[in-house]
Amino acid sequence: MIAVSIRGANATDAEGLAELRYALRAGGDATESKPEFVRRCREWIAAHLAADGPWQCWVAEADNKLLGAIWLQWIEKIPNPRSEAEHHAYITNFFVHESTRGNGIGTRLLTTAIDWCRDRDVHEIILWPRPRSRSLYERHGFVEASDIMALIINKGFG
Repeated sequence: MIAVSIRGANATDAEGLAELRYALRAGGDATESKPEFVRRCREWIAAHLAADGPWQCWVAEADNKLLGAIWLQWIEKIPNPRSEAEHHAYITNFFVHESTRGNGIGTRLLTTAIDWCRDRDVHEIILWPRPRSRSLYERHGFVEASDIMALIINKGFG
């Protein structure tokens, strides 16, 4: 088993995180070249990790190589007069390299994000799972919600 560390990402991780994002989302349907996407994504990541904003990211690393990452957006709710936490969290862009899956890296990343939310009294964590990741989320207590609705405005290009 490889020695993997989990840590908060920083702006110096932007290139590796952009590469992970491309690996997660490009598939065979990419409409943007990899170099152009990585450049654009790297700039976004560097700016968002350098700012003290709502985005958090944790990476799994071994031998100075990023093996995976999980992103979380902290969403502030309007103040509530009831005893209810005033933040939600949205998990996205959760990815572990195929070659390192099955070693508990995904579990460690997800647990880190969940613990961060618990420490900040987050009311609810939301995400859109892929079929393959459902069992991981279920093992951590996630359930399908029936009280959320969505309207897809932009179905993308093509």
